[in-house]
Amino acid sequence: MSEMTREMAHAGKYLTFAVGTEEFGIEILKVKEIIGYQEVTEVPQTPPEVKGVLNLRGQVIPVVSLRQKFGMEEKEITDETCILVVEIGSDERTVFVGIIVDSVSEVQDIRPEQIEPSPAFGESKEVEFITGMAKIGKAVKILLDIEKVLAGCNLTGF
Repeated sequence: MSEMTREMAHAGKYLTFAVGTEEFGIEILKVKEIIGYQEVTEVPQTPPEVKGVLNLRGQVIPVVSLRQKFGMEEKEITDETCILVVEIGSDERTVFVGIIVDSVSEVQDIRPEQIEPSPAFGESKEVEFITGMAKIGKAVKILLDIEKVLAGCNLTGF
């Protein structure tokens, strides 16, 4: 796939949010709901980034800390801390997952010319979840493939 086709494939509406000092974006169609932070029920024997589960209108969903998933230091929950409920999976099996973020910014329409491919970081497979870098004004937003971000969390059992 050419770079231009690749960039166009990732253009569209993104929900932007902060984790630490970084700004990220995920495709708005993956986001089902934004809720204020709620206490979660811890589940033993889960990866450290899986904080537990949440009962969301009768549906139990796993909750993942993006701070911990990205190797950042945990911080205190604030009034701005949110849980984004995202949908991952395929037509055969979709799963709703809550991801904890420090704050939600806005929905932005990102055009193809604003997106650059993610920089090469050598042979590292650890950043395959970055679909591109959006240049918005002087800021850079890291665009995420949320399915790839959550792939290693083993969430199929929920």
